[in-house]
Amino acid sequence: MPLDKAATKQKFVDEFSVLVEELREILVQYKMPQEAIDWYTRSLNYNTPGGKLNRGLSVVDTYCILKGVDLETIPADEYKKVALLGWCIELLQAFFLVSDDMMDASKTRRDQPCWYLVPGVDNIAINDSFMLEGAIYVLLKKHFRQDSYYVDLLDLFHEVTFQTELGQLLDLITSDEEHVDLDKYTLEKHSFIVRFKTAYYSFYLPVALAMFMVGINDDADLDQVRDVLIPLGEYFQVQDDFLDCFGTPEQIGKIGTDIKDNKCSWVVNQALLKATPEQRQLLDTNYGQKSDECEQKCKDLFVSMGIEQIYTEYEEKIVGELKAKIEKIDESRGLKKDVLTSFLGKVYKRSK
Repeated sequence: MPLDKAATKQKFVDEFSVLVEELREILVQYKMPQEAIDWYTRSLNYNTPGGKLNRGLSVVDTYCILKGVDLETIPADEYKKVALLGWCIELLQAFFLVSDDMMDASKTRRDQPCWYLVPGVDNIAINDSFMLEGAIYVLLKKHFRQDSYYVDLLDLFHEVTFQTELGQLLDLITSDEEHVDLDKYTLEKHSFIVRFKTAYYSFYLPVALAMFMVGINDDADLDQVRDVLIPLGEYFQVQDDFLDCFGTPEQIGKIGTDIKDNKCSWVVNQALLKATPEQRQLLDTNYGQKSDECEQKCKDLFVSMGIEQIYTEYEEKIVGELKAKIEKIDESRGLKKDVLTSFLGKVYKRSK
C-alpha cells in the first residue's frame, strides 16, 4: 500500500538528522571549536526543516513518477540520494530566506522569530546564510562526485541560484519601501521578478534534479519541462499575490503585507492598467503606507475595479495554455507528462 502524504513527508524529514550529522562531522574533521560546531548545527536546525518542504518533496515525487515506482519500493541507498537532492533545495531555500528576511527587515518566519532576530545572532546571520548555501556543495561532492551527472548538478544549482538572485535584485530596487513610486511597476517587470525569484528554484530545479538522477538529460527534454514549469511558477506567484490581498489570514496562514510593503504585485499592476486619474491618485497616496486605513482603501479600490474577476479569467486562460503545452510533451526519451500534470494539479485553484 503506497505511503500517504504524512508518511511520505515524515520519511523525508527523517533524512535531515543524518545530513546534519554529516555536516557536523566535516567541521570536526576541520578541528573547528565545539562552540562553532554547535552554532552551525543550531542554524541548520532552526532555518532548514520548518516549512512545508514542497520543493524537496517534489524531487522525490518526480523521481518516483519518472522511474514508475512507488516510494516504498525504492532501495534505501537510492532513496537517500534522492532525498539528499531534495534537502539541498531546502538548504538553498534556507539560504535565501535568512538573507531575504534581513533585507526586508522581517520579524517572523515560519511562526518563529527570523534568525537574525534570535538573541545573540544579529549580523552573524549573514555568514550563516552563506554556510547554509555552502552545505549544498559539500554534500553534493560527498554523495555524487562519482556519478556521471555530478557536473550537471553543480551547474544547475549555480545557474538557478544566480537566476534567483537576479529576481531578488529587481524586486528590491523596484519595491523600495522608503520611496514609493508606482511608475516603476509594469506587468513585464512583475513577470521577470517572479520567474527569476521564484519559478526557477521552486518549480524547475526539483524536476531537473530528478531528471538528471534517472538519466534524462537531453537539452530538448529540459527545455520541454522549463517551458511548462516557468510559466506555471509565474501562475503560482500571481495566485500568491491574489491570495495576499483577497485571502483571509485563516485561509493562507499569514497576514498579507504586499500593500503595506509596496510590493510590485500582480494585483496592483492590474489596477494600474485600468485606473482613472482619481483612482491612480488614491493608489499613489495610500499604496506602500504602513497604515491599516491606507491598506483598506487600496483593497476596497481593488474590489471596486473587479480585480477578482480579472484573476478568475487569468487563471482559466493560463491553465488552459499549460494543459495544451503538457499535452504536446514528447515522452520518447523517458520524460512523462504526469510529472507536469502533478505540479499543475497542486497549484490549480489552491486557496493557501
